[in-house]
Amino acid sequence: MKIGFYGAARTVTGSKYLLDFGFYRLLVDCGLFQGGYELHQRNWQPMPFAPTEVDDVLFTHAHIDHTGYFPRLVRDGFAGRALATPPTKALLGVLLPDSGSLQEEEARYRAKRSLSRHERPLPLYTEAEAKKSLHRLARIDFQTPTELHPGVTATLHRAGHILGAAFVELAYKRNGTTERIVFSGDLGRENIPILHDPEPLPEADHVVIESTYGDRLHEKTDVKEQLRAALEEAFRKEGIVLIPAFAVGRTQEVLYHITRLYAEGALPKVPVFIDSPMANSVVDLYCRYHSEHDVEMTAIEEAEGSPLTTRDIVLCRSRDDSKRLNQRRGPAVIISASGMATGGRIQHHLLHRLGDPTTTVLFVGYQAHGTMGRRLVEGATDVKLLGEYVHVNATVKQLPALSAHADADGLIAWLKTAPRPPKTVFLTHGEPEAQDALKERIERELGFTTRIPDVDEVIAV
Repeated sequence: MKIGFYGAARTVTGSKYLLDFGFYRLLVDCGLFQGGYELHQRNWQPMPFAPTEVDDVLFTHAHIDHTGYFPRLVRDGFAGRALATPPTKALLGVLLPDSGSLQEEEARYRAKRSLSRHERPLPLYTEAEAKKSLHRLARIDFQTPTELHPGVTATLHRAGHILGAAFVELAYKRNGTTERIVFSGDLGRENIPILHDPEPLPEADHVVIESTYGDRLHEKTDVKEQLRAALEEAFRKEGIVLIPAFAVGRTQEVLYHITRLYAEGALPKVPVFIDSPMANSVVDLYCRYHSEHDVEMTAIEEAEGSPLTTRDIVLCRSRDDSKRLNQRRGPAVIISASGMATGGRIQHHLLHRLGDPTTTVLFVGYQAHGTMGRRLVEGATDVKLLGEYVHVNATVKQLPALSAHADADGLIAWLKTAPRPPKTVFLTHGEPEAQDALKERIERELGFTTRIPDVDEVIAV
């Protein structure tokens, strides 16, 4: 069996792993590259394989860097199934059309800036094409071995991270024996709110594991207390708190912590505006899938109702609702996508409020190289947003403890749950420094043979 590492190799985004069994070709994840210009341009390069030759796609979870290329794959000829857990399938019904809309918006922006009247920039795919691709989605349940093709069986295990997230166990026949390979997808942390913890690693001959935080440890602090202290300080300035947050996962976790702090009387209750139509829809889905909730979340829901839909939370449904926030005076909290400030309504709020010294910007997760979030976290004093320059007078903070990714200790701990040592561990979905550090640590502490695939490398296992 051959694995083509056509995304997330020596970088954090664009996950695409093509498994060629000789008689069957399976693509695990089909994500967009996100980040700076060079990464973004990779989305426009021809695939090293023909979409028509892929039999099935299997998604680990719904984040766009794992799923966002799929409408283009379908447009270019893919005609097989796209398998996902029920919550992931539901989330993709929201995320992929939104991604198509953003692609069209970006094309319109490029057209306005074009110096040629004859040039008409096209979107990678349209909202209509994204909606059409949803017809290829098929359900695959957790903990249910499913034969994808004679000789190839998939079992999905809970990975934490976000609603519906799974890691994939594939069993296949080789020379009369069964071999297994596991793809971690994005591995969540233990003891985070709302969702179940990641399940142990099953027996595997090969493991493809993410390494986003492979060279870092999350702060050993109380996440809720860290957020409380940051918000209390911001509220004292009576300004607006801007929280760039991904619509799926991070927004819901931040909401959970804020409403628990309000319920406990640990913070004064100020309005929390969710200015992301996608995040609003995702909140509804988080509330719907009770089977994915952990014990604490279930207990709160039974006693008080959902902590994601309290009276203090205001959902901004329209563009007019969003624009009216420009007139809003603090203290108040505005949560808006995207989490790295690379697009979405958060850019408009940053443009409007970064110059105000009463504003506080809280980044609540990893900020990739080349993103606006990374530049602000690293102390940029002047930034360009939506074609305009703005001087940064706002207070900018990062709360890395809110990350939904396992840190280096968490990744090592998960590998230690393996019933027996795998033959090979492949590191993907991380920047080079993180991957190099994790490789050294795995080999030193666990003794597992570890490889870091290069971009577009094909490896036989």
